[in-house]
Amino acid sequence: MSKHASIEDAEASGKYIRRIRSFVKREGRLTKGQAGALERQWPKLGLEHQAEAIDLKAVFGRSAPVVLEIGFGMGKSLVEMAKAAPDQDFIGIEVHRPGVGACLLEAEEQQVENLRVYEHDAVEVLADCIADESLSTIQIFFPDPWHKKRHHKRRIIQPEFVQQLRKKLKPGGILHLATDWENYAEYMLEVMQAAEGFRNLATDNAYVPRPDHRPLTKFEARGQRLGHGVWDLQFERIA
Repeated sequence: MSKHASIEDAEASGKYIRRIRSFVKREGRLTKGQAGALERQWPKLGLEHQAEAIDLKAVFGRSAPVVLEIGFGMGKSLVEMAKAAPDQDFIGIEVHRPGVGACLLEAEEQQVENLRVYEHDAVEVLADCIADESLSTIQIFFPDPWHKKRHHKRRIIQPEFVQQLRKKLKPGGILHLATDWENYAEYMLEVMQAAEGFRNLATDNAYVPRPDHRPLTKFEARGQRLGHGVWDLQFERIA
């Protein structure tokens, strides 16, 4: 049996190759507002995946701490954080086009300019576009918990990926995770406690209270009223 020299060669020959992804694509329809925002705002706020690290100073027109959010959903809380912290710059990564459109529409309405977004796989953006030791904060809020045990390997928080995140953080930079699934919170804590080069910022070496800068979403507020928990983890890069 012949072997293909690369994934690209295999795909060119018609052979299907399953790639590792940080997400499962669930494409939805764009609303008129989202489509309009993409057309108007993407030239200004959109970033294209490329094979070399971006120049953050050139992208934002200044030198400032950079916060990267992976999987921002519809982007409302990301825009809120960017608006509340004009002295910082924000980059969001999301694969679902309606979410990107919604984020750009919200940014337009709130007149937020210290924000840029990728519509691409986070694993590839981190590997190709983000320079090592360039970020002050990486945040991943409410990622898919893949609650069935046989699906745990699909969770984005994995030991190898955490080390990829660590390389992108400046020394002293913060990895901030949050979930409303207790089992996933316990799993995240286990992974992070074993991760080289990190220090837990929780006083009890477990979870931190929700920081004021992380907006309380409507979903989260409803969950609190129903007695559901939310767990925040913050780990500092120390090496």
